[in-house]
Amino acid sequence: MDRAAWPLREPLIAGDKTPGQVTIDVSRPLEGKATPLWWAAFLVSLVTLGVGIAAVTYQIRVGIGTWGLNRTIGWSFDITNFVFWVGIGHAGTLISAILFLLRQKWRTSVNRAAEAMTLFAVMCAGIFPIIHMGRPWLAFWVLPYPNFRGPLWVNFRSPLLWDVFAISTYFIISAIFWYVGLIPDLATLRDRFKTGVQQRLYSFFSLGWNGSLSVWNRYETVYLILAAALATPLVLSVHSIVSFDFATSVVPGWHTTVFPPYFVAGAIFSGMSMVVTLMIIARKTMRLEDYLTHRHFDIMTKLILATSWMVAIAYATEFFIALYSGNEYERFAFLNRAMGPMAWSYWIMVSCNILVPQIFWFRRFRRTLPVVFVATIFINIGMWFERFVIITTSLHRDFLPSSWASYAPTKIELATFAGSFGLFFTCFLLFCRFLPVIAMAEIKGVLGSHLRPQTVPIVDEVALEATAARSATAELEEVAIPGPGAVSLDLSPEETST
Repeated sequence: MDRAAWPLREPLIAGDKTPGQVTIDVSRPLEGKATPLWWAAFLVSLVTLGVGIAAVTYQIRVGIGTWGLNRTIGWSFDITNFVFWVGIGHAGTLISAILFLLRQKWRTSVNRAAEAMTLFAVMCAGIFPIIHMGRPWLAFWVLPYPNFRGPLWVNFRSPLLWDVFAISTYFIISAIFWYVGLIPDLATLRDRFKTGVQQRLYSFFSLGWNGSLSVWNRYETVYLILAAALATPLVLSVHSIVSFDFATSVVPGWHTTVFPPYFVAGAIFSGMSMVVTLMIIARKTMRLEDYLTHRHFDIMTKLILATSWMVAIAYATEFFIALYSGNEYERFAFLNRAMGPMAWSYWIMVSCNILVPQIFWFRRFRRTLPVVFVATIFINIGMWFERFVIITTSLHRDFLPSSWASYAPTKIELATFAGSFGLFFTCFLLFCRFLPVIAMAEIKGVLGSHLRPQTVPIVDEVALEATAARSATAELEEVAIPGPGAVSLDLSPEETST
């Protein structure tokens, strides 16, 4: 007996959308005028970016003496911000590559925005090391290009140079991965916009996409290669290489082998929190409630909870290694973090990164979006303080008490950090205005995935043919002319099957 399709689980896309409705809903913000809310957010971001540009211009002109650094603390706000932004960019590649290989269908609603977030975060991260060089106009010297300086080359054994190759590779691959995923949607927008500059741009960047079977096959092959061979290894390698900036030194608090997995888990933790924060805002302002459902936030907060425990284990492992090692310098470094003059930053880190995510054990809180929004903001504050604690508190108490020093950021450093947020949100708002935030082509592939397929009854083909033969026989008998030469047309099922 046939049964109608019925839901096995909560749908990923609400509202029983058709493919046509998906196109209309996602394209609507691009086809209409920008809302007053978008303009207000854009102007605030642009002003903040302008403040950052002014601060960077001033410090380039005057020198990095405008920062609060000293002979003891040579790294602090700048490298903290660098590691923070690299971590924020990790969730995009995780969602797009690793979860794609694991066939997680829920990623289709968030992967486009997460990939864009990755690019903008890496752009923000690259600002700080370049400024820290003191002469940013000579930043190209870190590249191993042919030159006339004789044997003077970059130090390939330095983790700082490894950062250059890791971050640049990460940015290039992430940009290609993001663009390839955009091509089908750009073709859709090309066909919806009949005239104007936008239509010509969509037409140019869609690369002549026609939606044929061969084009789709090549597209999926390229996407799989990018995800499996290039993007996935970068998720694990980039932040591991960033951690080598510290782990390969002999500074107490840095010299530990737990840093690579610790940094990767922390990057996924902070990056996923930022994705959730941005998706909650986009869901409300762009009317995407049907595409970013409570089920999506339920899954993402579970992932945040899991990575928070990984980070908590890393914190405990660090302390255990320091106390068990018998190294008095290492032991002092960690006790100083928890009870020294900068202990306030350590306990902010612990509270935000370990205690706050525990509310996600409860389904009610995972699906209450205001609670999730506030919690993810606190998590990102905590992850910033994690980098600050690792870098600054490990340096401000040196081997020699005579060289101990304190640190406080200057207004220029605070303005530069605020400017990086201005750059991030300016780019993200422009992305939301001119490109589809939701991957239309991928969303259409998961419509109805929550339904049980209709039950098709198993039919005996032989009996079916016999029944058809009997019906035909009955019709012939009605029109047959009786007589001595009449032929009987009564066929048995066995004869029919033969």
